[in-house]
Amino acid sequence: MMKRNRAFAVCLWFIAAIAALLATIFLATSYGAKELTLETVWEAVFRYDAALSSHQIVHDLRFPRVLGAAFTGMAFAVAGAIMQGVTRNPMADTGILGVNAGSAFVVALSFAFLPGISYSSLMVMSFIGAALATLFIVMLGSATPGGLTSLKLTVAGAIVAAILHSMSTGVAIYFELSQDLAFWYAGGVSGVTWEHLRMLVPVILITIAWSVTMGRSITFLSLGEESAVNLGVKTRRIRLLGMTAAVILSGASVSVAGAIGFVGLVVPHIVRRLIGVDYRLITPLSAIFGAILLVWADFASRMVNPPREFAIGAMVAMVGVPFFLYLARKERREL
Repeated sequence: MMKRNRAFAVCLWFIAAIAALLATIFLATSYGAKELTLETVWEAVFRYDAALSSHQIVHDLRFPRVLGAAFTGMAFAVAGAIMQGVTRNPMADTGILGVNAGSAFVVALSFAFLPGISYSSLMVMSFIGAALATLFIVMLGSATPGGLTSLKLTVAGAIVAAILHSMSTGVAIYFELSQDLAFWYAGGVSGVTWEHLRMLVPVILITIAWSVTMGRSITFLSLGEESAVNLGVKTRRIRLLGMTAAVILSGASVSVAGAIGFVGLVVPHIVRRLIGVDYRLITPLSAIFGAILLVWADFASRMVNPPREFAIGAMVAMVGVPFFLYLARKERREL
């Protein structure tokens, strides 16, 4: 009976989250510098007429932007959930651990030395930056006596993130890229186009689906190394595959939206509170909640002081920083 009630509650959360996401997408598409009715948005999406300026606003500007926010939010949230599971570190997040900073640094180098780089190539370079940053962080955290721990991983990530951010700033100043890179530092989806989405969406959806298939093993691993081994989980393999998925999701997102932090920190904790510790459920629900959070953050960034826009990364940080401090204090009490 309890299992049936729990399954029913989980189904309700998924239905409510999907409904909230759809409502958020239509709301964010409807409001902006020019307010549009829901009927106009619906017609622009499903019965597009290129002769109508209102349809052009929705089809060419707002809808790609909103979808960009939704899919990058999914990617950041799932990447954070996976990293928290495979590292057993409640403060793990691609932004805090420096993975996003690795992507942003390589993007800065690409702007400096490959000014005509295509978006597909930029995405690949972003992947490479995320992977190298992750590798360096793990090596740095493992180099000290006692091996890699959650605390060492967090500290190593913070150090690498600070170094890479300084180097990115140096590249921007030397090559006069400050204007171009301001977008990547602050984060934003205003420049997302249908071309970006055609490449971004398949990568994110396939990687999230792949992450769901690893859910059972990540669940066991998140509950303890010894328990996972006893249950037949190949822990090193799952860690490698999990981190690979997180790097792909982070690299894809940063290449489009910039180095937005805290989405992957906040969302998985909320989801675990709602549905428990099963990563077969945490991963897809984190994706939906991450999409909702980033669409709302983008919407708020447009509506705070229109027609000017606030940085989307700053909007997310307003929620993420207090949450991070709360987790850090909680972790310190438990040590």
